[in-house]
Amino acid sequence: MSYLLRIDSSVSGGASFSRQVADTFTTAWDGDIVTRDLALTPVDHLDAAGITARTTPAAEHTPEQKAAAAVQDELVEEFLGAGAYLFAVPVYNYSLPSVFKAWLDHIMIVGRTIGLGDATSTAGRPAVIVSARGGGYGPGAPMHGKDFLVPALETILGDPNLMALDVRTITPELTYALTMEPLRHLLPLHEASLENAHALARQYAEKLSLATA
Repeated sequence: MSYLLRIDSSVSGGASFSRQVADTFTTAWDGDIVTRDLALTPVDHLDAAGITARTTPAAEHTPEQKAAAAVQDELVEEFLGAGAYLFAVPVYNYSLPSVFKAWLDHIMIVGRTIGLGDATSTAGRPAVIVSARGGGYGPGAPMHGKDFLVPALETILGDPNLMALDVRTITPELTYALTMEPLRHLLPLHEASLENAHALARQYAEKLSLATA
C-alpha cells in the first residue's frame, strides 16, 4: 500500500517553521503517512562499511558491512514504498542539516534509487520540499545566490539521471525577523511569506493526494 513519506530534519521541534508548514501539508493530505524524524532518531553518517557493502556480495560481508547494509535496506525500502514525499528541510548555514545529508547518503544507491540514464521506479512521483530560512535569498535580497540547499536538493531529487521525482518547493523566509532586531522591519514580509507557504502546502497536499490515490 502506497503512502506519503514525510522526512523531518529540524532540531527546533514545534518551533520549526519547516515542521509547521509540513504539518499543514499532512493535515490536508488524504491518505496514509509514514514519518521519519531525523532530529529525534538520526542515522549515522555513511562510512566505509556502508560504501563497500554495496559492491561486495552479501555472502562475503563483514559484520560491519552486514550491519550497514541492513540500515540502508531499511531506509531504501521505506523510500521506495512511498507514492509521494514530503521533506521538511530548513536552511542551516546556507545548506542541508547534517542529519538530512546523512539520510540522503544512505539512500542514494545506483540501481535502486538512482538511475544514471535508466528509469528508476520512483520516476515521476511527487515530492514537496519545505525549506524555511532565517533570511531572504530571492532576487534583490542581499543574500541572493547564497541558498545552497534548494538548488542541490532539487537536483538530487528531480534530475532525470538521479531520483527523477516531480519536485515542488515551498520556502517560508525571513524567520529571523521575529527575533533579530535589525530584521524587525521585515516582519510583514515574513508574515506574508509564511501565509503563502501554508496556503501552498494545503494546495499541494489536496492536489497530490487526489493524484496518488
